[in-house]
Amino acid sequence: MINSNSYNQKLKNYKDKIDSSSTNSVVRTRFDSVKDNPDRLLSEKFFLIKDNIAILGEELTCSSEILNGYVSPYSATVISKIEENGGSIIGQTNMDEFAMGSSSTFSQFGPVYNFYNLSKIAGGSSGGSANAVAEGLCDIALGSDTGGSVRQPASLCGIYGLKPTYGRISRYGLVAHASSFDTIGILSNNLEELIDTFSVIAGYDINDSTSINLDVPSLEQLKTIKMPKSVGILSNNFLKNINPEISDAYFSKVNKIKKLGIKVSEIELPYFKYCLPTYYILTMAEASSNLSRFDGVRYGNRQSNQDLNNLYFETRSLGFLNEVKRRIMSGTFILSSGFYDAYFSKACKVRRLIKESYNELFEKYDALLIPTTPSVAHDIDRKKSSPVEAYLADIFTVPANLCGIPALNIPAGFSKEENLPFGLQILSNSFKEETLFSLAHLLKE
Repeated sequence: MINSNSYNQKLKNYKDKIDSSSTNSVVRTRFDSVKDNPDRLLSEKFFLIKDNIAILGEELTCSSEILNGYVSPYSATVISKIEENGGSIIGQTNMDEFAMGSSSTFSQFGPVYNFYNLSKIAGGSSGGSANAVAEGLCDIALGSDTGGSVRQPASLCGIYGLKPTYGRISRYGLVAHASSFDTIGILSNNLEELIDTFSVIAGYDINDSTSINLDVPSLEQLKTIKMPKSVGILSNNFLKNINPEISDAYFSKVNKIKKLGIKVSEIELPYFKYCLPTYYILTMAEASSNLSRFDGVRYGNRQSNQDLNNLYFETRSLGFLNEVKRRIMSGTFILSSGFYDAYFSKACKVRRLIKESYNELFEKYDALLIPTTPSVAHDIDRKKSSPVEAYLADIFTVPANLCGIPALNIPAGFSKEENLPFGLQILSNSFKEETLFSLAHLLKE
């Protein structure tokens, strides 16, 4: 089955690393299902896939008890494209249940432990994918990004994490959390390999009604470094409440941009204080609708009961963890009679205003540079904070999802006291991923 000695050795190395890992990043492996496909763009590249992206014949559980034992009857479009281009998919990664969370601790498989410090979180909801890349368990990993779920763990694990333009990469085969926000993203230690993967999996897909029928730049165009003309940055006053070391690293990158001769101007992030509440109102409403299909009747882990209502109640009560239940109930309340106009409709209008304001920003600037997270990874076993405090971890990442624009986390340094990684975020206009890649190259240490 294996033709290449180097392929065989690399496969063995990853198997040994995964077997000996103590981070709980990988929930299942499939080493016997891969084969060498030489002379293709992704040949000898090994992938781990978040457990909410379908792989034919493999379990698809979204780290939830309600889908325990469910086997996917088809592969997501991104999986087919990776395999057609020589990539080898060796396993699936841990995550927050149904991608709802920012810590990868809400999982039937237990929490993901940060590779740099096992007492810290790895971020979420794609924490298993990000941590696996940082730990060297694969070359590249796929995750999903609804409000920062690729970029936030990428920041806390010190790697690159791409959230593409909404519609640029097919969502066919991705289990839906919030359909108008979800994107499949890419995580890697190596920017070149991230770009290679993007060039393979991006593009129109007839199976995805939200996929945009636009040509994807060639690999050569994606890798051509073009100097942005202007970059929008935040003021020191705006960043006064974030970790000082992240703020210092931010202005260090700003100085580097200035030395490159790129025009830099301070900006205000449009409707910044409204982004987080708008995001959570809309995503909880969409999650409530999307997760109604998991009732134990058609597929998944069904509880036994002769009464239909009790069947639904017991299946969903025992199948979902608390964070998913909280979001389903909140979303159902938001969509209920008497509250739909007060919350959901109003949030849709605010989202449109936010999108229009970012469109105006990108008429002036090729890219924006902002933090990814306000702090480094916190203790995994700290006393539970309120849900609102946990949601604040997404404060810098949700605007890109509200607007559907691409964003890329870039590694930016380590905290001196705890030696924990953190990143910064580059944003560009819709379908301008090549701008992200160019600026990321220019800012590499």
